[in-house]
Amino acid sequence: MCAQACSSSSTVPKRSLRTQATSELSITSLVNSDDHSLSWGTQMNETRIHYHGELEEVRSDLIRLGAMVSETIGRGTAALLDRDLHAAQVLIDGDDVIDDFCLGLEERCYRLLALQSPIAGELRFILTSLRLISELERSADLIVNVCKASRRIYDVEFGPQIRGLIEQMGVEATFLIRAAIDSYVDADTSLASALDDIDDRLDELQVAYVQAIFRSHSEMNLNLQGAVQMAMIGRYYERVGDHAVNIGERVMYMVTGWLPEKSGAARQRLREAEAEAGVEAGNSTAQNDEAGEAARLDSPHEEGSGEVPDGA
Repeated sequence: MCAQACSSSSTVPKRSLRTQATSELSITSLVNSDDHSLSWGTQMNETRIHYHGELEEVRSDLIRLGAMVSETIGRGTAALLDRDLHAAQVLIDGDDVIDDFCLGLEERCYRLLALQSPIAGELRFILTSLRLISELERSADLIVNVCKASRRIYDVEFGPQIRGLIEQMGVEATFLIRAAIDSYVDADTSLASALDDIDDRLDELQVAYVQAIFRSHSEMNLNLQGAVQMAMIGRYYERVGDHAVNIGERVMYMVTGWLPEKSGAARQRLREAEAEAGVEAGNSTAQNDEAGEAARLDSPHEEGSGEVPDGA
């Protein structure tokens, strides 16, 4: 599977970091200089060129990983619809290849963090890449779950509507993963922010799919165990879309430095402040009530006491 995925992704053009081009210009000017005292600066620039080359390799390998995962989605969907147990098993076994690829890529990112001490945009690029590795690896695991479920419902006949919905969910999930990777490669914040809205289509398909399963079960065309397994398949596709949305959020962070969690954290701090203010207001009211009650009890003019003050 890895060979096919890699060959399919080899057509994707490599992209160069702007900082790499800048470093190459700097080192060229140093090499052509008559001042040999700049040799140390040349060595430093060579180090930076190598570093930027490693960043480019990370970017290229993430493109390959995205191609592998998107291909897995299509092949997993085909294995499910065709009830091809051999193809399903090949994908299940092939997930080890994706896991190994992800592990190697993740270790390279950690090595860059440790040895290069990146800052600003380069740091966000590496952190985002680490997050994307996790999201893509989990997406591949979800398709493995689809393949495993296909073995458990091997004897279940899919009606035309259910087959059509499964096929559409596979297409939408593949599109979302590819769009998410495109937003990462191009640093496209517009596409990244649109992924959440695009994912609504997959959510709607998943709802329609579950409703079709319930109808089939109520009409006695599908037993309970088969209905549960098929409903889980819809959930797996829907989760792939969620991972694509997560990738889009991380791309927004890579480009802008904005984390989506900041909005939630701000809302939580506001709720805590309001709750604290409410507690303080409640305590203040209670203290005032207690003070007023104490003053009333201590007063010789307490209403209903029957006592007449001196001089009345």
